[in-house]
Amino acid sequence: MPKLTKLYTRKGDDGTTALGTRKRVPKDSLRINSYGTVDELNSVIGLAMAQGLNPRLMESLATIQNELFHLGSDLAFPPEDETKVPRIEQKHVDALEKLIDGLNEEVGPLLNFVLPGGTVGAASLQLARTVCRRAERICVTLSREEEVSPLSMAYLNRLSDALFVMGRFENKEAGIEEPVWDSMA
Repeated sequence: MPKLTKLYTRKGDDGTTALGTRKRVPKDSLRINSYGTVDELNSVIGLAMAQGLNPRLMESLATIQNELFHLGSDLAFPPEDETKVPRIEQKHVDALEKLIDGLNEEVGPLLNFVLPGGTVGAASLQLARTVCRRAERICVTLSREEEVSPLSMAYLNRLSDALFVMGRFENKEAGIEEPVWDSMA
């Protein structure tokens, strides 16, 4: 467990920050942007959880928040770096797929495009989904320049789907009809 004795170092005042490898890079580099957006996603998930979601979702989201720290370390320590840090593994992707399948069975087939809304918790989960999609897009862009673990990319892709179906599940459990797109409006 890391021990932080001092929060500021003054080293970042020049617009750079250190990767996990201690290599200094600009704060707006794609790699920093990738795990910064994953951190933002984790915060949005925490906000959704603070709304008091269904207990089944709360348990899954607590696990996902921890896995997002794995993803952050995966991105902070590029794959070519052999430092032993927690990383996203196939088991994490598989668990998301199992969660998606289980929740999707309960909410039923998608009959129309769903609009973000319903309960505050469901809307917050849809916001988390959009932040997750942005994190995925940033990682795709990063992968064109530097190596990114394919499992990290798969995890973000599945997580956005999981957050979508979680939002649907939250509305269903609350007895709230899903807001759907009215293509005639």
